[in-house]
Amino acid sequence: MQSLDTQESAGALIEQKLRTFVERLSGGQVTAMQRLPRWRPAWNLDVRRGEEVLRLHIRGERGGDVSPFPELRREADILSLLGEQGIPVPHIHGFCEDPPAIVMDLVPGTRDVGTAASDDERRALARQYVRAMAAMHRLPLEPFVAKGVRLPQSADEISLAGLEAYYPLYLRNKTRPQPLAEFALGWLRRNVPRHRTRAAFVQYDSGQYLFADGKLNALYDFEFAMIGDPLADLASARMRDNYEPLGETFSELYRYYQEVSDEPADADVVRYHTVLFSTVSTMQFSATVATPQPGDPHDTYIEFDLALRRVVVHALAEAMGIAIETPSLTLVEAGANAQLLTMLADAVGRIEVSDEFQRSRRAAALKLVEYLGRADAMELELQRLEREEAEALLGRRFENHGQIDAALEAFVRDAGPEYDERLLRLFMAQIERRVQVFGGSAIGASASHIDLPPI
Repeated sequence: MQSLDTQESAGALIEQKLRTFVERLSGGQVTAMQRLPRWRPAWNLDVRRGEEVLRLHIRGERGGDVSPFPELRREADILSLLGEQGIPVPHIHGFCEDPPAIVMDLVPGTRDVGTAASDDERRALARQYVRAMAAMHRLPLEPFVAKGVRLPQSADEISLAGLEAYYPLYLRNKTRPQPLAEFALGWLRRNVPRHRTRAAFVQYDSGQYLFADGKLNALYDFEFAMIGDPLADLASARMRDNYEPLGETFSELYRYYQEVSDEPADADVVRYHTVLFSTVSTMQFSATVATPQPGDPHDTYIEFDLALRRVVVHALAEAMGIAIETPSLTLVEAGANAQLLTMLADAVGRIEVSDEFQRSRRAAALKLVEYLGRADAMELELQRLEREEAEALLGRRFENHGQIDAALEAFVRDAGPEYDERLLRLFMAQIERRVQVFGGSAIGASASHIDLPPI
């Protein structure tokens, strides 16, 4: 594991390489360079070129093996193609090979629709976003295929494009059984909407746009873009509305999308893709939580994992017509190591840091300590209840908790649809109890706010 000094030296070398590349690319001089306190490397830069000052943004590699499309150049090529065809995206200036990074315009504005001047402006922004998304869905596919984007052919391939993109990553990195993911995968393959036969270019991780003064300036983040069912974008935007509101009710935006795209209403397909997107997102981060690696943004990955698993359960329940039930649970506030964890939180909080980026890392460590405190108090009780429920379903005893997931995964793979409701209720109880325990923590806040908007 690298020391802090070694990490800082490596970071300084990366920034110097990026600065040199940008100056060569632009013919100007970098006068300011700020690393953003994000969980993936990103910088904002000012570049003086004569009397002109360019405001640029650098998007670096996220690191770790958590992306189905790890080549950052792929995203740069996609953004360039979209811009050439009139879709509002950041203008790409160039691509740095070492370290891999996209150099693009810094788009003014924010994603937070809460800063809009009025409700009317929020609704207008949401409609601008829907029009941009619908325009993207009408683009010819040949330019993307020429850049190596896979073109699905059959209805199964179109609907399952996202699943097939993420599945090799999931299998490659899988280090422990994933019974919930395997259950969702089986349900998805059995319930493909085979009447969906038109493929479109989709952002896939949709709902991301920047605006200023009532005007949408750009769609952003095309890391997971692909060719698939256009309703997949509606589903992922619907999920994002939980923590980044779209500016208008989802049901109204879906109605408006039908109007501007001539796409007929198909709410069940949106529900299907809600299950699919939440499932592949869970698969994406399952190994990073199961087998954490030094240097990973552990707090972010745990937060994603808990929230996404809850969405999988809620989306499956919605698609299957099953009501969400919250099991009773008596919460204990402190565990055997409470005093030690309090001292650890105090020690981490007292570490002096010199810049915003390092402050964000300290905050991440404190979030993990808080999460550990909840686990110290409740994990044994959670495991006891999960063991009892698994034993009741599978009709066998387990000597330790580590055997349960392997047994459940084996059962899920062989079980027919007649077991769907019983299995879903088991996973629902597991997730809902964990949200009760961790939902009040910083890491669990996202999961506690999951509430799929009506279609």
